[in-house]
Amino acid sequence: MALRWSDLDDVVSRVRSEYIEMPGLCLTPAQAGRLWGIDTMATRSVIQTLVDAKFLRQTPNGAFARADSGRTQY
Repeated sequence: MALRWSDLDDVVSRVRSEYIEMPGLCLTPAQAGRLWGIDTMATRSVIQTLVDAKFLRQTPNGAFARADSGRTQY
């Protein structure tokens, strides 16, 4: 599904909630896009928004996890 930019805040909120509900969640951008049902460009925007907010961080293998998670390897 192509994400309308007006819906970006709603998707960011939903994604944040999923990471809160599943603290160990760690997804590559491709996995995230499939899970959330959004295209590559929208996935990048959502992830970047949450990285900029310091909610997510990128792991050494390129996946994204909660920034407050204590694990460093995935």
